[in-house]
Amino acid sequence: MTTADRSIATPISLLPPRKSVLSRFLRWEWFLVLLIVLVVIANSQLSPYFLDVRNLFRASSDFLEIGLMMLPMVLIIVTGNVDLAVASTLGMTASFMGLLFNNGLNIWIAAGAALGLGTLAGLLNGYLISRLKVPALVITLGTYAFYRGLAYVMLGDQAARGYPESFTYLGQGTLPGTPIPFALVIFLLLAVVFGLVLHKTAFGRYLYAIGSNQDAVIYSGISVPRVKIIIFMVSGLMAALAGLVLAARYGSTRPDIGTGLELAVITAVVLGGVDINGGKGTMIGAILSLLLIGLLRFGMGLLNIQGQVQSIAIGILLILSILLPNLPQIIRAQRGNWNGRTLIGIVVAVAIAIVFGWFFFWSRAAVTSLL
Repeated sequence: MTTADRSIATPISLLPPRKSVLSRFLRWEWFLVLLIVLVVIANSQLSPYFLDVRNLFRASSDFLEIGLMMLPMVLIIVTGNVDLAVASTLGMTASFMGLLFNNGLNIWIAAGAALGLGTLAGLLNGYLISRLKVPALVITLGTYAFYRGLAYVMLGDQAARGYPESFTYLGQGTLPGTPIPFALVIFLLLAVVFGLVLHKTAFGRYLYAIGSNQDAVIYSGISVPRVKIIIFMVSGLMAALAGLVLAARYGSTRPDIGTGLELAVITAVVLGGVDINGGKGTMIGAILSLLLIGLLRFGMGLLNIQGQVQSIAIGILLILSILLPNLPQIIRAQRGNWNGRTLIGIVVAVAIAIVFGWFFFWSRAAVTSLL
């Protein structure tokens, strides 16, 4: 049989499936793009200050530290793990830098030492998780408290302040002649690097494989412990960098700096379509979700909507991010074999989407009526 004959005789089921144009546009990333467009339109109608370029760039500074920690968190969650200690690592390293600076050390040497400490903190997390085979949730929950406690040991109830202008430029400065924050440029460059590593390298494929089937990766000869140690070390390094940017933006450091940001980081990743169980997700999805959250909070902030109400809106959106991406798979799997449970799931997802839209516009309308 010739090669042509064999190709003709190949069963259709063995050929790789072709993706339709519709299936490409059913990706979660496109849904995030649609939400961003809707949020921009709604905000621009409700507030004349929303589309001001300087306001938008100024508001982006509030989410750059979250974005810096989000980049390695995507890698970690793709493997089916999580790092709950990122914000505590941020606080510990920023406090360490402040302590060294208060004791007369040059600010850049102190900053370099803080980056080193963050890398060591990530190394400890990765080693305990991979070598002792303890779940990441348990280990990082422990170091979450441990690292934050060290921050209070270093600074107590005091604050480190008086940083030189050359350092505060890292968090407060803009590119010369533009309103573009310098920290935003750092984030965008690092986002490109992390995106290329995740999607264009063998290391990135290892991460997806570990999240999909870790045992198969181990049997293939890949050192899973080494991979985990690397990504947690990178997470610690990026958390330390976020701590430097946040301290520079505030112009001071307290031991409670960055408290609670770990939840915002994880929310941005999961909302971006990265499966919390591992094996699925894209870097662009996480970046789009960060942009969406930033625009939502900025728009609601312009209308003086309380932070608790903003958190409710983000929470509803997060629930949608878990339910809606699964609807196409549910519909394809049923193929007409519908049952009550499937219908209830779809109705609940649609109802939550409607509630989110109603709540979003109701909260804005309520505030607008008071202005």
